[in-house]
Amino acid sequence: MAGNLRSLRRAAGLSQEELAFRSGMKRGCLSDLERGTRNPTVRCLGRLANALKVPPGRLLE
Repeated sequence: MAGNLRSLRRAAGLSQEELAFRSGMKRGCLSDLERGTRNPTVRCLGRLANALKVPPGRLLE
């Protein structure tokens, strides 16, 4: 998930700060998710998917 999240964020032209703001989470948490040092919750996946305008399953590919 980590690399896919980073790729989708970059493809959307968003910084970590902007995606964190849009998804209602802290930038540090998003950074941990992108590095694979933190596992996402279902709620977190939903928030990120909404902010990136992709289906939640796309984050897990």
